[in-house]
Amino acid sequence: MDWDDMRVFLALARAESLGRAGQVLKMDPATVGRRIARLEARLGRRLFQRSHQGYALTEDGVRLLPHIEAAQAHLRAAEAPGEIGQGLSGQIRLGAPDGCANYLLPQVIAQICAAHPALEVQIVALPRVFNLSRREADMAIGVSAPQAGRLDVRKITEYHLHFAATRSYLDRHPPIQTLSDLRAHRLVGYIPDMIFDSELDYLARLDLPAAQLTSNAVPVQLNLLRHGAGIGVVHDFALPHAPDVQRILVEQFHLTRAFYLIRHADDRRNTRLARFAEALAQGVAQQVARLEQAVRDEEVQC
Repeated sequence: MDWDDMRVFLALARAESLGRAGQVLKMDPATVGRRIARLEARLGRRLFQRSHQGYALTEDGVRLLPHIEAAQAHLRAAEAPGEIGQGLSGQIRLGAPDGCANYLLPQVIAQICAAHPALEVQIVALPRVFNLSRREADMAIGVSAPQAGRLDVRKITEYHLHFAATRSYLDRHPPIQTLSDLRAHRLVGYIPDMIFDSELDYLARLDLPAAQLTSNAVPVQLNLLRHGAGIGVVHDFALPHAPDVQRILVEQFHLTRAFYLIRHADDRRNTRLARFAEALAQGVAQQVARLEQAVRDEEVQC
């Protein structure tokens, strides 16, 4: 199998659509279909199951995928700069939950790209788990460590969450001194059936009513709080982006969670991705520490 066949196979495996694969390859969708049909005929195996929903890998396709990904990783490593002092270049796609993507990654990626002007970074901000086996991203940040798959997982840093609301909301509503006082307030949180990781089910163990104002997106929840809609659990590192929102019940309630950097196991030998991963992990950890300290310093001053 030559590299052209590998490219077409990988593009369709990731896009699951002739049209989307064609866009990636800059190729007509019909041509992508013909190339896949020719590849399947050459191998004597059916690699994709066609349906009205698109193209899904068959068992033979799933077995072939890691071998093609490994070959791609070797090619990328060969093309990447070999010396530590050389700059990073090319495109890297990074998946992340939307809270991290909105409130941490812009600063971190801006710093990395300032040091490596030839680097192109795509941040895919989605409130869900990324499928690295299908190469939805080159690497991803998650809120829990995956237990299955051929993945390389590294804990980046812990972060903290507290209940928070605007001062104007607190002034207009009954006082809050204990967790039970929250029963008299409107809660903001996640849509229950759209919580993609149990680590995000912040209110599950509290004897409180379900949140009445909900969203699957962290920035939407924070903006609801900014507009005085209620009280919700907020990442401490997000609060400097919303200075009108303040922590409450700090001594009575807090949560500690962690970010994990998740990579495909075959990419361990890719020097380029390894260097980017190291810079990313250091940058995120430093940014979390800086923003959380800023919140504590602000409370001391007040």
